[in-house]
Amino acid sequence: MIQITEPTPNVEVHLPNGKTLTGPRGTKVGEFLAQVRDDFPAPIVAAIINNQIHELTYPIMVESACIPVTMDTADGARIYRRSLIFLLEAAFSKTFPQGYLNIDHSVSSGGYYCEVNGRDALSQQELEGLSQTMQALVKDDLPFERREVPIQEAIQYFTQHGHEDKLRLLKHRHKEYLTMYSVNGLMDYMHGYMVPSTGHLKWFGLKKVNGGFILQYPRRHAPTQLAPFGDYPKLIRAFRQYGDWLETLHIDSVGVLNDAIQAGRADEIVLVSEALHEQGIADTAQQIAEKNSRIILIAGPSSSGKTTSSRRLAVQLLARGISPYPLELDNYFVDREKTPRDENGEHDFETIEALNLERLARDIEKLISGEEVQLPRYNFKTGRSEEGDVVRLREGQPLILEGIHGLNPRLIPDRWADSAFRLYVSALTQLNLDRHNRVSTTDTRLIRRIVRDARERGYSAQATISRWESVRRGEKRHIFPYQENADVMFNSALVYELSALKPLVEPLLRQVPYDAPEYIEARRLLAFLDWFLPLDANLIPMNSIVREFIGGSSLKDFKIWRG
Repeated sequence: MIQITEPTPNVEVHLPNGKTLTGPRGTKVGEFLAQVRDDFPAPIVAAIINNQIHELTYPIMVESACIPVTMDTADGARIYRRSLIFLLEAAFSKTFPQGYLNIDHSVSSGGYYCEVNGRDALSQQELEGLSQTMQALVKDDLPFERREVPIQEAIQYFTQHGHEDKLRLLKHRHKEYLTMYSVNGLMDYMHGYMVPSTGHLKWFGLKKVNGGFILQYPRRHAPTQLAPFGDYPKLIRAFRQYGDWLETLHIDSVGVLNDAIQAGRADEIVLVSEALHEQGIADTAQQIAEKNSRIILIAGPSSSGKTTSSRRLAVQLLARGISPYPLELDNYFVDREKTPRDENGEHDFETIEALNLERLARDIEKLISGEEVQLPRYNFKTGRSEEGDVVRLREGQPLILEGIHGLNPRLIPDRWADSAFRLYVSALTQLNLDRHNRVSTTDTRLIRRIVRDARERGYSAQATISRWESVRRGEKRHIFPYQENADVMFNSALVYELSALKPLVEPLLRQVPYDAPEYIEARRLLAFLDWFLPLDANLIPMNSIVREFIGGSSLKDFKIWRG
């Protein structure tokens, strides 16, 4: 029988493993989850409560379904890394009050490259002292105190402390408040959720490198360990080049970009950015011509702009009298019944064993030797290899192969390895919200893909987001381990692109249902895009990489003549 009654003093929290926790109404979710921390494979840093992500300080007022957010998840990793940046900032401001700390870009082994301005670069001894200060703050387990600050109060605070980058960002803030965090006398804006206290940040390292230092953090697959520090000179060089591009454009943060758009400089930003891209592609074509490469290999992660980049490269090669023959790797899939299966028993089309490497090697040998070759054609409907075109290359005509395995040494015969040219394409953006809030390269690619999938395949943003984790898993296995094999890393990021993509992707993200698992990610991306002013897509040239995603590319149907 239904009847009106008073609320009970206790409340229930239901966990995904079937357990139910009971405690006083208003208890912080972190206190509930502390009772079951050993049930989960990684440290808990936040919680999803009734399909809304919350910090561990969130009070449970009603009966709730609760999913712990651990460090081995995408959201958990972001929360830990963001909190670690704030810990570093707190230690740095205490140790070097006259310096300015810049969180620059990520590194593949797990970390952020950081630079110091306003004083000399840190010595090894100073860096060790900074690490000790961070460790002391962790030991003290100081709370990260959160509060919503009126926007004028935030502006006044950042003005007093000389944070021009944050002031530029806040000029375009639509909301009347800003969520600020404070610890050990420092207050700052951090874009996103945080751990409750410094005591949660036990795993980090500082390593001096390239005039700056790396703030190391754990990777998701080993959330309580630091990976050995790798050497990524080509990747670092690509980031440095993008930094040079930003200097050329006089844009070093999203706030400055917004100022430029508001001042009517959007056309200049687009044209100069595209000119820098074209210059990079032209330089790559010149290197290929000078090397007289017989095989051109192009690889890169999803939505990196490989297709447009490879076609623009082909145009530049044609302008130099070089007409590469495109050999499509998709036609070398083995028959469906021979396709390897992944750990879940599903066909794994992303592993290199899904390709008929023996036939590919044989065809490459014959083609480069000038012989006539019967190429395969893969029928995706039947899942079987069929006979394709019969071709013979002209003397000196190179092959061009584009695909996720382009940099894998197993792809082509060893005897042609030295004469091959390898190009890695990825969006290695370095334009951050401000000194301490990064723009993730992964977010840029995901936003690109949501827009393209909706336009070309009719996929919802929810569908694209749901597949993204699987896509990322494949990249980590099959692409990223080989990126340093590249002769050239081409940075396909454009400083203005998120401003151009914003009006197209926001309506798609808002259609993700509230009760869908992908709602949390959609909401996070919307909050991130809220910092950008929109840019008129009509300003974007028809051969731009951005056109691959928003439509209208003059290179969409471009094909190299095979006669």
